Amino acid sequence: MCPRDRHLYCGAKRVIDFAGAVVLLILLSPLLVIVAVAVAAALGRPVLFTQQRPGARGEVFTILKFRTMRDEDPSRGLLTDAERLTRFGRILRSTSLDELPGLINVIRGEMSFVGPRPLLVRYLDRYDDEQARRHHVRPGVTGLAQTRGRNAASWADRLRWDVEYVDRHSLRLDLAIIWRTVLVVARRSGVSAPGHATVDEFRGDREVAA
Repeated sequence: MCPRDRHLYCGAKRVIDFAGAVVLLILLSPLLVIVAVAVAAALGRPVLFTQQRPGARGEVFTILKFRTMRDEDPSRGLLTDAERLTRFGRILRSTSLDELPGLINVIRGEMSFVGPRPLLVRYLDRYDDEQARRHHVRPGVTGLAQTRGRNAASWADRLRWDVEYVDRHSLRLDLAIIWRTVLVVARRSGVSAPGHATVDEFRGDREVAA
């Protein structure tokens, strides 16, 4: 949803997203091939991780990422994220190289370069009305929450920042978020939630109240 005073920005944003993603996909294609080969060698196939995620208006799409974890294998004790996440996978996550296939989602119009990160489908019925407004815009490869603590921040803060982005989004803010994201990735900060190998579970009102 785009406010009346920002229709020009919203229209331009989609053009910028599409053109930028196409250019980056071409320029980064050698890196994509190298990472894909490395994932295949370290973790096996498929090299891509796919999962259903809710996008704008809660419409579900398939997000694309490079794999960072081994397959579940109870016989080898590979069940939890901590057990399945490899050192190689941690490097991909900390450098955000696992997000590169998301450029295809941007080209398709399912995602934008900047917006609230697409979370899990099962969280949809856990949001209150205010938190659910995060779906009024396309989800992003990066977002305001990713520049203010990333996964180390509380769910209450992350969701509040997502809604703040919905209310404030503009070209100027998008450019600022992209620049701050570069700094965050360079520092490799906030990659995982405290006490978790990856991201903690969002549990709705109980989580926010905690």
